[in-house]
Amino acid sequence: MARYLARRLVYSVIALWLVTTVTFFLMHAIPGDPFSSEKVTPSIHQLMLEKYGLDKPLLVQYGDYLLNLLHGDLGISMRQTNRSVNDMIRDGFPVSAQLGLEALLFAVIVGVTLGTVASLHRNGVLDYTAVLLSLLFVSVPSFVFATVLQYVVGVRLGWLPVARWEGFSYTILPAFSLGIGMLGSLTRLMRTSMLEVVGQDYIRTARAKGLSSWSVVGRHMWRNAILPLVTVLGPLTAGIITGTLIIETIFGVPGLGKYYVESIYNRDYTLIMGTTVFYAGLLIAANFIVDLLYGVIDPRIRLAERG
Repeated sequence: MARYLARRLVYSVIALWLVTTVTFFLMHAIPGDPFSSEKVTPSIHQLMLEKYGLDKPLLVQYGDYLLNLLHGDLGISMRQTNRSVNDMIRDGFPVSAQLGLEALLFAVIVGVTLGTVASLHRNGVLDYTAVLLSLLFVSVPSFVFATVLQYVVGVRLGWLPVARWEGFSYTILPAFSLGIGMLGSLTRLMRTSMLEVVGQDYIRTARAKGLSSWSVVGRHMWRNAILPLVTVLGPLTAGIITGTLIIETIFGVPGLGKYYVESIYNRDYTLIMGTTVFYAGLLIAANFIVDLLYGVIDPRIRLAERG
């Protein structure tokens, strides 16, 4: 198991370096610089390039960035005065993370439950209802659900606030809107996984031993059916907790998504690199955790590694 995780850790470091390198050189391959659109004199433009080290050879800039990155320094924003990228991520990420984790928790609990119920009542009313709901949730864009929820629940019924970020009640509608598409995907995936497991010999043996239905589902079915969900939850978790621009914009959530879009629009090199590396790091870390969970959930991985 230790060798398995060590190998995955090496792959993770290489992947993060590749993402950093490709992003850096592609970003600089675009003609111009962050100050090209500014109405300044050539001398001031040159001073601004010198201030941020953009007058140096590209390989020197790349080496400096990697060195700073190793020390955890993501640099200073080139378009937002005297704000470090670290501080901007520190401000926006907790908000996006809270929203994303609430959406993820909602999607996993409801999705696993619906998928399980649908598989245990195959070709029944509950199965057809769960499948139809999952198709609806996957097909309709999240911003449509967000707009409908704002109007119906927030404006017409007045049950919940429709925008801003001032307490738990303000998180309910955006979390529901963000998680509903993922809920549909997880429901379908869980249903398919459970249907593959339900006919296995060890399930029939467990039932023949007189185990209760919940014991068979909880101890035998879920443990094997959950593996495909663990696979997709890694990337989904990383993506959802780093902020979803549309939902954050609709509900006025001050998360990380707005910084990412602003960095691209303003060609803010340090903010582009910082948010991209941060997102890539989360994604790679999530996949590493998935690999770790594989060994915990499925003993065959540990046995294969020992063999």
